[in-house]
Amino acid sequence: MAVTFKDGVILGADSRTTTGAYIANRVTDKLTRVHDTIWCCRSGSAADTQAVADIVQYQLGLFAMRNGKPPTTQTAAAIFQEICYSNKDRLSAGLIIAGWDGRHGGQVYSIPLGGSLHKQSYAIGGSGSTYIYGYCDAHWKEGMEEQDAVDFVKGALREAIKWDGSSGGVIRMVVLTKDGADRHLYLPDEDYKVRH
Repeated sequence: MAVTFKDGVILGADSRTTTGAYIANRVTDKLTRVHDTIWCCRSGSAADTQAVADIVQYQLGLFAMRNGKPPTTQTAAAIFQEICYSNKDRLSAGLIIAGWDGRHGGQVYSIPLGGSLHKQSYAIGGSGSTYIYGYCDAHWKEGMEEQDAVDFVKGALREAIKWDGSSGGVIRMVVLTKDGADRHLYLPDEDYKVRH
């Protein structure tokens, strides 16, 4: 999931990767950097989403070199969408792109299975998302302070982990602002209370 707040955006995810009922990895990093302050959340096929993210990271690096300035989140989302829509019959990829840039501030975009692009205040995705539409709708507030936004993301992910068998493990977050990327890690041993 990803949310906008007063000073930027926060991306958050659990860390469970499954192959049917088997947990293939319990400490996956589903948050992927594609540029300094532009990251994505990956769901669906791990192979597909990693390949797409690698291509976008390369394209954004090229863009930054050619133009002598960092790309906007909107540019990143457009490149993601072009790839996802052009290959919609071949890909199983649900992506959320979020970032901060000097031009537009914090922005969140989601690209579901068909390859359409949606700009949102916050976005949720993956198998656990079905369980937290109600939670997010009830607790979401526009223009939150950073700590409130962190608590919102953590609360939503805790619910997803609680109810969805395909979600679990640790909670990872990245906070993107004008100051760059700040990563958080929360462990189930401490009921996701202590930041590491």
